[in-house]
Amino acid sequence: MPSIPSHTPPSPHISVLSLSVPVAMGYVPLGMVFGFLFVQAGAPWWLALLASVVVFAGAAQFMMVPMLAAGLPVAAIALATLVVNLRHVFYGLSLLDKLPAKPWARWYLVFALTDETYSVLTTLPAGTSTRQMVTVALLNQGWWVLGTLLGAAIGAQAQIALAGLDFALAALFAVLAVEQWRSADAAAPLWVAVVSYGVAWALWPQQALLIAIGLSVLAGLVWHKPVAQEVTP
Repeated sequence: MPSIPSHTPPSPHISVLSLSVPVAMGYVPLGMVFGFLFVQAGAPWWLALLASVVVFAGAAQFMMVPMLAAGLPVAAIALATLVVNLRHVFYGLSLLDKLPAKPWARWYLVFALTDETYSVLTTLPAGTSTRQMVTVALLNQGWWVLGTLLGAAIGAQAQIALAGLDFALAALFAVLAVEQWRSADAAAPLWVAVVSYGVAWALWPQQALLIAIGLSVLAGLVWHKPVAQEVTP
């Protein structure tokens, strides 16, 4: 009896560039700020570019600037980076079913899983191909690297202020939060996050973000989504 060939459903038609453009609006100016500050701290421009290619940690890269300028050891910088990016562990756990099976693609997506890339990947439709997912992550990192290069070049040639561009990150998070809300089946996750941050701010304002993440994770563990029961004829 001849075997019936199994057909893999085609990947949904999505424009990865259009998904990445909103991220570019935040990553290019913020990457410029990082490259500028990094060079102004006395480091060579190529080291700023290398950090965005090899480290690619966003807020942790900004944290590196004063730590490097103060001459702190690499071990201390690595430990601080681990603490700042510890939230990515929970990001990865929630994406285990979505990450591609190919090892090279899986490991790159784990490396490139920033807050913004995570937000975009979670809104991708089911059946999105490995190539599309990796392209989104590559484009997002490319915007950051491009911004770093521009900022490092400016910082090496001129003494100008880049005040005000840091608001681009807050605006980017606002846009991504709205898109997450629109694509979600329920508004409960958003309200859990808002309430968690409010409670965390009241308890310990200096560590509000860390406490809010912990409360949100706890709520996710105890929250039981109702499962629709099948009606048998």
